[in-house]
Amino acid sequence: MILVTGGTGFIGSHLAERLLAHGEQVRALIRPSSSLRNLPPVDVETRLEEALAGVTAVIHLAGATKALRAADYYDANVRVTERLARAIAGRGIRLVHVSSLAAVGPTTQGNALTEDATPHPFTAYGKSKLVAEKVVRALLPDAVIVRPPVVYGPRDTGVFQMLKPISRGWALEIAGGERWFSAIYVRDLVDGLIAAARSPAAAGRTYFLSHSIPVSWSDLVTAAARVIGRRPHVLRIPVRAAQLIGFGAEIWAWATRKPGILSREKVAEARCPAWICDSHRAATELSFEAPTSLEKGLAETLAWYKEVGWLRY
Repeated sequence: MILVTGGTGFIGSHLAERLLAHGEQVRALIRPSSSLRNLPPVDVETRLEEALAGVTAVIHLAGATKALRAADYYDANVRVTERLARAIAGRGIRLVHVSSLAAVGPTTQGNALTEDATPHPFTAYGKSKLVAEKVVRALLPDAVIVRPPVVYGPRDTGVFQMLKPISRGWALEIAGGERWFSAIYVRDLVDGLIAAARSPAAAGRTYFLSHSIPVSWSDLVTAAARVIGRRPHVLRIPVRAAQLIGFGAEIWAWATRKPGILSREKVAEARCPAWICDSHRAATELSFEAPTSLEKGLAETLAWYKEVGWLRY
């Protein structure tokens, strides 16, 4: 039995589906208030102790990627992880803890970060993910930590917000030159998570799970525009204007009490020249390489957005 936390989320729902397709018994630990819309037919628990009964591995995806306050990231990403790790300790359960490239921080163009790089996160989200990693290492030395970069695919709402303007004929970017990033298609990522849960060699290790070829913002726009069939106009937003937009989005989030994807920290992340990681360790130790190219992954993603009515093109 494999337990998935965050099973109703974007990555978690794909992971649960994949595990079921592999013939695994799957259980999802969810909040009592969670919607089960994206969750496949698996065993569902809302209490941690009951959820861990009979489990051999836990893939921990639950957490916060957006929040109203920095403290909210620590509540969702650190305290929840610590509670889970303490409950697992001594049970012989493999924990695969899903962190983020943000826990390590950005780099420069052409310099891919390895798992041994000294972390230097600069956002509240990234700092909370790094603290959570340290908690996991202290309580469960044999746990596996994985750090995905940008994850995209059907059901995602984050990258969707970047692709939506392209369907309307516009490509938005922050002025200041080309930016590069690593990315992984969600269905590839869940295969990597399953490999991390199964491999004896993964015990106590940390991995970047990513497609081996980084992409630029221009690559993303060009690939999406080709699928959509549009030739978008590029609108370059001055840095100061982007910061003001981020601040305005924060004010709106506070007024509505709903954290949004846009903030000054997200603008600061987008301004970095590169968020690139090296995926060689996963290839060598887990025999895992993400096969889906950006073009193929975007085509499947955009087709899903169109099918469900999120985009029209």
